[in-house]
This record gives sequence, structure tokens and C-alpha cells, in this order.
Amino acid sequence: MSAPLLRIPGPALTDLPAGVSVEKVLADLADDQVAAPSQYVDDLVAEVQRAQENGIDLSVVVLDRDPRMDSQLRDLATEVGAEDGGTVLVLSPGWVGTFSADLDRVTLEAAQDRTYTGDPVVSTRNFVDSVLEPSPPWTLMTLLIVAVVALAAGATYLAKRRRAAGDATVAGGNGSSSSTDV
Repeated sequence: MSAPLLRIPGPALTDLPAGVSVEKVLADLADDQVAAPSQYVDDLVAEVQRAQENGIDLSVVVLDRDPRMDSQLRDLATEVGAEDGGTVLVLSPGWVGTFSADLDRVTLEAAQDRTYTGDPVVSTRNFVDSVLEPSPPWTLMTLLIVAVVALAAGATYLAKRRRAAGDATVAGGNGSSSSTDV
């Protein structure tokens, strides 16, 4: 009798915040790339335009309450991004979710870390600032580190070679001496 095979679960279905429809969000984003309560729209549109002027296709979605789980915001951002493309920032009063077809995950999460303010306009401004700030020149820093290590290795090699040559000279000079006065 063979043992039953365990079912390996596949990816979980998208879990969106209760009462949020991707279709309604997409319809709201269609005119200005912002889906938010009316008191925030004008300021958020200005931040979206600033991002677009710098080559970032940004959409901002603001929810009026936190979902059951923070991952629901990321799922919503992913669903919106799959339909609309670009970079999507989803904010609730206490949590943030992001998706981007253009930015790497490290940049996206670093920018996301600066958005926990509770104010959607300030959060979006912080996000845009973080995404637009130049990243460290990692290639240059890597090359400099490699050069320093190579110089240190070369200096160590030369020091050992000089020491070995000095030891050979000392050993040759202090070798067996023959004395004829006995």
C-alpha cells in the first residue's frame, strides 16, 4: 500500500482589503493616477506629477482604514500594477503596500520605509523623494574596495619577498665558518 501524497499548496489567491474593488480603483486612477479621499487628491496629484516629471510612472491609492493584514495592501498594489503598470503606492492610516514594474525591490522597500507617517501626502512626498534620490555609486565603491585589497595583497607579497631575501642573506653570511687556527 502506498503512502498518500501530501498536497503542496500553490500560491495563495490575492487577498484584497474588504470593500475594495480593483475595477473601482482603476476607474478612479484613470484621470489623474490618484484614488484617494477628496481632501488629499490635489496634493497627491502634484506629487504624482513630480514623479512623472522625473520618469517615474506613479499611481497612488489611499484607503481610509487599515485592512485586516498589511499584505493586502501589497496585493492590491500588485493587482493595480498588473492592470495599469508603472509603480503603485497603496497607503492606509498605518500600513503601506507597493508594486513596481520599473523599480527594483530594494529601492521600492527603502522608499516604502519612509512612508509610515499617517499623512498620505507626506508619505507620498517621502516615497517620491526616496525613489528620486541618487543611489550610492555601488560600482565605483566596489572597484575601490577591490583596488585597496589588491594593493594590500601586493604590499604583503613584497614585504614577504623582501623578508625572505633578507633571511637568505643572513643565513648565507652566518653559515659554517672554517677556522684554520687550531
